[in-house]
Amino acid sequence: MALPKVDFEVGADGVAVITMGNPPVNALAIPIIMGLKDRFDEAARRNDVKAIVLTGKGGRFSGGFDISVMKKVHDTGDSSHLPDVSVELVVNAIEDSKKPVVAAVEGLALGGGLELAMGCHARIAAPRAQLGLPELTLGIIPGFGGTQRLPRLIGLSKAVEMMLTSKPITSEEGRKLGLIDSIVSSEELLKVSRLWALEIGERRKPWVRSLHRTDKIGSLSEARKVLGTARQHVKKTAPHLPQQQACVDVIEHGIVHGGYSGVLKEAEVFKKLVVSDTSKGLINIFFAQRAITKVPGVTDIGLKPRNVKKAAVIGGGLMGSGIATALLLGNIRVFLKEINSEFLTKGIKTIEGNVNGLARRGKLTKQKADAALSLLQGVLDYTEFKDVDLVIEAVIENVSLKQTIFSDLEKICPPHCILASNTSTIDLNLVGKKTSSQDRIAGAHFFSPAHIMPLLEIIRTDKTSPQVILDLITVGKIIKKAPVVVGNCTGFAVNKTFFPYSQAASLLVNLGVDVYRIDRLIRDFGFPIGPFQLADLAGYGVSFATSKVFADAFSDRVFNSPLLDLMMKSGRNGKNNGRGYYIYEKGSKPKPDPSIQPIIEESRRICNIMPNGKPISVTDQEIVEMILFPVVNEACRVLEDGVAIRASDLDIASVLGMSFPNYRGGIVFWADLVGGNHIYTSLKKWTQLYGNFFKPSKYLEERAVKGIPLSAPASSTPKLLGRL
Repeated sequence: MALPKVDFEVGADGVAVITMGNPPVNALAIPIIMGLKDRFDEAARRNDVKAIVLTGKGGRFSGGFDISVMKKVHDTGDSSHLPDVSVELVVNAIEDSKKPVVAAVEGLALGGGLELAMGCHARIAAPRAQLGLPELTLGIIPGFGGTQRLPRLIGLSKAVEMMLTSKPITSEEGRKLGLIDSIVSSEELLKVSRLWALEIGERRKPWVRSLHRTDKIGSLSEARKVLGTARQHVKKTAPHLPQQQACVDVIEHGIVHGGYSGVLKEAEVFKKLVVSDTSKGLINIFFAQRAITKVPGVTDIGLKPRNVKKAAVIGGGLMGSGIATALLLGNIRVFLKEINSEFLTKGIKTIEGNVNGLARRGKLTKQKADAALSLLQGVLDYTEFKDVDLVIEAVIENVSLKQTIFSDLEKICPPHCILASNTSTIDLNLVGKKTSSQDRIAGAHFFSPAHIMPLLEIIRTDKTSPQVILDLITVGKIIKKAPVVVGNCTGFAVNKTFFPYSQAASLLVNLGVDVYRIDRLIRDFGFPIGPFQLADLAGYGVSFATSKVFADAFSDRVFNSPLLDLMMKSGRNGKNNGRGYYIYEKGSKPKPDPSIQPIIEESRRICNIMPNGKPISVTDQEIVEMILFPVVNEACRVLEDGVAIRASDLDIASVLGMSFPNYRGGIVFWADLVGGNHIYTSLKKWTQLYGNFFKPSKYLEERAVKGIPLSAPASSTPKLLGRL
C-alpha cells in the first residue's frame, strides 16, 4: 500500500501544485499534515512560485482528518498526538499566504478536507463532488476552522444546518451557495485552477480570505435569532450530544468576537470534545463497523465471493416479506414461497407496500421501485428453486417444520446453493439435523423490519464452510446491511446478550417499580423506546415464544414473570390490537394505560418477591443499572464462549440490532466506561437480595478482580472458529 505523501511540482507558469496522496480518500494523516506545512513553507520561500494549487490524488481531494489519530488519543490518554492544523497550517500557511492559493476539488472534500479548501482563496470543483463537515457524527466539532469559515461563505442558516445534520452537499449546490467559485470538468480542473490562481495574483480575480468576511452573517441580532432556534432544536433532539451545543456556541463566539478568536475557541473546544466519552463511544462504533467484515478463517484465506443473482425466501409474513424487500432493493431476483395463494397474495402486497412506501418517502425513485418489484415472483412450490443461489427460510419458530423444509431444500436446490435460516433463537445444528448438507447451512438473522434495520447477524456452525460465510457477508454488503459473523448457540450473539433486558424490566415491576418509570428512564438513557413499549410493538406472541426458548436453555439464570401471560389473558396484545401497556389509537402517540394496574398487582401477588410485601426503594440510576448490567453480564458469557469474534462486534450489533445508543459506544464499550468492578459488585449485591438472575459470570468476575477491560481479547478460541 502506498505511503502517505505530499507531492510538490512547479510548472513553467510559476504555479506550485501541492498534491495530497494517502489512498483511498487522502485522509489527513500526520505525515500528510506535516508534508503540507513543509510544502507551503517551500512555496512561500521560492521566488519561482507565483501561486499555489492544492489538490488530491486519485480523483479525490480529501476525506478529512485521520480518525485513527483520535483513536490513539483515546487509547493513550495523550492529546499531544493532535497536531496544530487550524492556526499553523490553515490560517498562517494557507489563508495568510502572500501568494494566492486555489483548491482544486474533485470527488470529495469532507471534514478537514473541506476546511483546508475553505482556507484557500478560491475553490474550483469538478461536477458532483461531495462537500461536507460530518465531524459531529464522531462526537467532535470541525477543528480546522470550519465552524468559522462555512457560515462566512454560505450564510449562517445553511452552515448551521450542514454542521448539525452532518449531511454533505454537491459541488453544484455549493456553487449556488457561494462555497464553490466555479465548476469545471475533471479534465479541465487543474488547468482552470492554475489560471484562476494566477489571475488572483494579478488582481483579475478576487483575493478572498473567508475568515475575514462578514457580508453573509447578517446583523448580530439576526445571527442570535438563528443560533437561538438551533439551540432549542438541539436541546430537544440531541440532549445527550454535547458536540451539538458546543458547535452552536463556537459559531456564536466567532460572530461576536471575530473569526480569528472563533478559530482559537474552536481549537480549544475541539481538543476537549476529542477526549469526551461521547467522542470515545462514537469513534469506537466507527471502527467497530469497519472491523466486522474481517473474519479470521474466512476473509483472510484467499477465497473469492460467488455471485448471488437468484434467491428464494420461504414464508411471506412480516420477516419474510421484509427480507424479500431487502434482497429486491439489492437487485437480486427473488422467489417468494408461501403455502397457499391467500398468504402469498398478502406477502406480495406487503412487499409492494414496503417498496412503494420507500418511493413515497423519497428514499427511492419510482423507476427504481418498479425495477425492484419486477424481480419478484410468487410461488407455491419448489419448482423454481432448482437454480437459485440462496434460500432464506423465514417461517415460524418450529423446529420440526424447519427440519422438514431444510430436508426438502437439500434435495431440490443446486449443490452450490446456500441454505440459510432467519431463526432468531433456535440452534442451527438442530435445524439442519436431518440433512447431509450442513456445510452450506448458516443463519441469516435479520432484525425487524428487515428492509430497514441495518444489522444482519450471520451465524456459523462448526460445519458451515468459509465460502458460505463469505458469500453471506457479500450479500449483506450488497443489500446495505452491516453483516456481523457470530457463533451458533441459543439466541446467537445479539438475542442471547439481550435476553435479560426485558426479564430485568419485569423483575423490577414485580419488585414494585412503576412500568412507565422504567420506560422513561431507558428512553432517557438513549434507547428510542423502553422495554414495555418494545414488547407492545413486537407483539406478545413473539416475546412469549422466545422467553420459553431462553427459559429452557438458561434455566439457571432466567426470571419467569407471569406478567406477560396475564396481559395476554386479559385480551391485550400490544400494538397489534391497540391495547398493551399503552393504548394505541390511529393518529396519536401511545398513551400509558392506567387500567393495567390490577394486572400488575396480580403479577406481584403471584411472584411474591417484594421484600416484606412492600415496593423496593430504588434510584433512577439503579433502575437503569439493574436492567443493563445483566445484559453486560450475558455479553461477558458470549465473549467467554467465543460466540462473538471480538467485543467490538457486540458493540456494533447492540447499536444496529437493539438500538443501544451509539454515542455510548456499544454495550461492552459502555460497560468498560462504567467499570467492570462496579458492575460486578452491583450484580453480586443484587444476587444476594433478589436471586441468581443477577449472578455475575466467571468472565466478569475474573476481569473485575484483575482490573482487565471486558473488551480486551479473550484467550479462548472463538467457537465460530472451532472448525478451522
